[in-house]
Amino acid sequence: MSKRDYYEVLGVSKSASEDEVKKAFRKLARKYHPDVNRDNPKEAEEKFKEVNEAYEVLSNPERRAQYDQFGHAAFDGAQGAGGFGGFGAGGFSDIFDMFFGQSGFGFGSRQAGPERGADLRYDMEINFEEAAFGLETEIQVPRTEDCSHCQGSGAAPGTHPETCPDCRGAGQVQVTQNTPFGRMVNVRTCERCHGEGKIVKTPCKECNGRGKIRIKRKIKIRIPAGVDSGSRLRVAHEGEAGQRGGPPGDLYVYLFVKPHTLFTREGNDVILEMPINFVQAALGDEIEVPTLDGKVKLKIPEGTQTATTFRIREKGIPHLRGHGRGDQHVRVKVVTPRKLTERQKEILREFAKTGGGDSGIEEKGFFKKFKDAFGTM
Repeated sequence: MSKRDYYEVLGVSKSASEDEVKKAFRKLARKYHPDVNRDNPKEAEEKFKEVNEAYEVLSNPERRAQYDQFGHAAFDGAQGAGGFGGFGAGGFSDIFDMFFGQSGFGFGSRQAGPERGADLRYDMEINFEEAAFGLETEIQVPRTEDCSHCQGSGAAPGTHPETCPDCRGAGQVQVTQNTPFGRMVNVRTCERCHGEGKIVKTPCKECNGRGKIRIKRKIKIRIPAGVDSGSRLRVAHEGEAGQRGGPPGDLYVYLFVKPHTLFTREGNDVILEMPINFVQAALGDEIEVPTLDGKVKLKIPEGTQTATTFRIREKGIPHLRGHGRGDQHVRVKVVTPRKLTERQKEILREFAKTGGGDSGIEEKGFFKKFKDAFGTM
């Protein structure tokens, strides 16, 4: 059976760089490694063999030049290029780098080191004014902490964890395996101590030997002025406790702003729809308008039409990162009366005869909303 082209085997072009050849080899070696293909080891072994043979040639500049000139004939009968006789150019060491993180057949025990705790998420609902002006508050966050009774060791007070006899404190054990490629050593997590390197013979009664307890911790947070729904605050080191002396994770507070009864927000601007009656629109008036800072006076010019918008500067939302505030935009709505007395109807008819339009009076539904939110206007 004729051999496949080495470039085709690795899936690279003839102009591929050394890094591209190496990257392709690593990907295929991982794919066809017998330990990964236990369902069909025979086929995987053949594929793995073919990939290694191609890489052994193409990773060596001199051999690659010979192959480019003479093809497979350049290595007919040559030892090493046709099988597992020679893992040249770092082939075998590359495989070990992939699967074990180091080269060669010797694997030293490595004790599991400190591990950072997990981050936590806390969803918090605030009102419109709190989002605008910020606040300092306290929240309760359920999280895992080191047991204060045993100081996180898991051992009862007066006792200490002991070194695991199986892994001798490394947290890992070596498993030797005979493969078609020779004797290989895998490093696995110790089953007895679960990677901790220590075992507890007299567990702490408060945490049952885990060294961790679940509590609700009160945490003070400061919400800056100008936040909006979707804003996220990071509170450093207030997440889950770390493992084996590692630092705790962080707490992320996600904010959700409740809608306001009167105001809506567009960026840093505040929008208010303000009802006025027909007389105010026709003759003009000075009215009191609610803002986030309280009531202010707004002049309504004579002949104002419904949907006319007035701007009140610096009465909007403070800028989250910077100075100043947005504006408040007041969109007036001329309210059409629903019920009129006979006298009002008579006046309007007389007004219509003189060429005038419709008039209006207060709409109680709109003004009740303002009174509920800001008191009597």
